[in-house]
Amino acid sequence: MHYIAVQEKDFNVGYEYQQLIKDNSSDGAVVFFVGRMREFNQGQNVSALTLEHYPGMTEKALNDIIIEARQRFNISRSRVIHRVGDLSLQDQIVFVGISSPHRDEAFAAAQFIMDYLKTRAPFWKKETTSAGNSIWLDATESDATAAQKWAQSND
Repeated sequence: MHYIAVQEKDFNVGYEYQQLIKDNSSDGAVVFFVGRMREFNQGQNVSALTLEHYPGMTEKALNDIIIEARQRFNISRSRVIHRVGDLSLQDQIVFVGISSPHRDEAFAAAQFIMDYLKTRAPFWKKETTSAGNSIWLDATESDATAAQKWAQSND
């Protein structure tokens, strides 16, 4: 069972965890990651974040990432939720949850999905600084390096 959502509304981590384990006695590992809006990024104090996406294209890109994760790792279930719209400090942005028979596969799959999500999913991110300036952000060099290690590990 694999689930993808791009949405404005917040998500409930407890509920998402329950969906990963519901009627699932074969998996011994559940790993999840929650990304939140922080107050400092790239040397700037940040007061707000706007995330935009291209409906249909974004979900397809996320689905492709999940398909690749399933080919690489022994995972039974995944849940990927990414919020869009206007977000405030401490708001949840992204949930990546994985269930697998084994923890190594679950950890690796979650990391893989996050690394590829940061570089391959079409989201546009605009931060507003505490000084009132708006800055459109690209994936960082560290995001690209993280994704590149997966490409090299597949050779």
